Amino acid sequence: MEENVIITPDATANEVKMRLDKYLAQKLDNMSRAQIQRLIEGGYVMCEDITITDNSYKVRLGDSFVVTVPAPEEAEPMPEDIPLDIVYEDADIAVINKPAGMTVHPAAGAYHGTLVNALLFHCHDLSGIGGVKRPGIVHRIDRETSGLLVVAKNDTTHRFLSEQFAEHTIERTYYAVVYGVPSPLNGRIEGNIGRSPFDRKKMALVESGGKSAATNYKTLQVFGKAAALVQCNLETGRTHQIRVHLSSRGHALIGDKVYVKSKKSEIPLPAELKSFVNNFPRQALHAKSLGFIHPRTEQFMQFDSELPTDMAELLQKLSNI
Repeated sequence: MEENVIITPDATANEVKMRLDKYLAQKLDNMSRAQIQRLIEGGYVMCEDITITDNSYKVRLGDSFVVTVPAPEEAEPMPEDIPLDIVYEDADIAVINKPAGMTVHPAAGAYHGTLVNALLFHCHDLSGIGGVKRPGIVHRIDRETSGLLVVAKNDTTHRFLSEQFAEHTIERTYYAVVYGVPSPLNGRIEGNIGRSPFDRKKMALVESGGKSAATNYKTLQVFGKAAALVQCNLETGRTHQIRVHLSSRGHALIGDKVYVKSKKSEIPLPAELKSFVNNFPRQALHAKSLGFIHPRTEQFMQFDSELPTDMAELLQKLSNI
């Protein structure tokens, strides 16, 4: 398949000083703004033989842009016969219940055994918008987080779902088991999330920069003063959002090796149970439900998944306090 070259009409007086990404999103209605931003940043947009790589470039009167959409590349990851827990599937989407320990797409140090490798074996068609390393991937959850995510089987579906994520209309509910008991029991946590200025491998609440983030939480069950089961509903979907927001309130996820701040020795638990909790092998976080509008039928669909065995066991042991 060859690359596609699109030439926009000359910008009018009403369009002067618009951001380039917003301007092109209006002109190229078959592409999402996120796609257009990637094309701009990748050097695929030109004006008067000059490559424009700044999404915030201000459109001038008479500007005409040449947008080159590269042909989809063959996916580099190899198909692998890995069992998948498929909650729902049709010609456009697949909803997968991902196990903890599985990386969503290939990255440094994880080129095999990913969800993408499994999808390439299972599906004949996946959207190419995510690039060669991320075919079909509209969103992701952390390697050690279990639960639901939706996969796009074609580019039209990918764009449709991406717009819902961009507009924050996707419904996502997570269950987290945290140290301590939140106060108040129910609430909303806001704060921009960006790279930690002290550790570039971590995300953090930042006073300037970063991206706005909001998490609504509800405490479902408390276990003395030691721990709680918390339901989180995301208004936004930033990297490590739940982990950062809850730990900022002093309630890091049990098993989280990155964001635990409290001293584990101070947890008021019997010795045997304390050892089990402190050595829980992954962050106790599960993407429990997922709701979105189907790209073809335009009907709202809602999916739910049971807690995995390890988190169910953790709750059972905590309930004996």
